Amino acid sequence: AWCDDPKSKFYNKQIKLPSRYNYEKLYRKDKIYDIIITLDYNTNPTIKNKGSAIFIHVANKFYKKTKGCIALKKMDLIKMLSQIKRATKIKIY
Repeated sequence: AWCDDPKSKFYNKQIKLPSRYNYEKLYRKDKIYDIIITLDYNTNPTIKNKGSAIFIHVANKFYKKTKGCIALKKMDLIKMLSQIKRATKIKIY
């Protein structure tokens, strides 16, 4: 899971369940998190309430809006993954 609870010291970090804090499950039946790229947003330092769980992930079937993430077709995301390296910087405009 990913902690999105600003009361937790693990805010904006991947966590193991169970947790007493709010979180977003990374396993979902709709499969949008089958592939995710975590963005280096609000990570160093992490500032409470500035935003968490911001990913590039698989778009759902109807491209419904996200809560701050970027969603791509699964094949486009796979192509992107084949072209980036660990040190690649992704800029979002």
